[in-house]
Amino acid sequence: MALAFRAALRYQTGMSEKTLQDLARKLADAVPEGLESVRSDLEKSFRSVLQTGIDKLDLVTREEFEVQQAVLKRTREKLETLEERLKDYEENL
Repeated sequence: MALAFRAALRYQTGMSEKTLQDLARKLADAVPEGLESVRSDLEKSFRSVLQTGIDKLDLVTREEFEVQQAVLKRTREKLETLEERLKDYEENL
């Protein structure tokens, strides 16, 4: 799972169902031997808790992040161009 957190925008490279299952299984495997009979129930609970936690993070996809990053880059370039034009205009007054 690859996550990146930025000040105003967070993204997630989609966590697949398989990844969630693997993580939940690893958690269930860490359960002490005396609780083996409830391991499958715990695995389902772990998966549910993990999915709920990820859903609450309010993340955007990598694609959405890259689109917004490109928009920001174009906006900065336009701003720099306008600042230069304004500077030239003020110098000519």
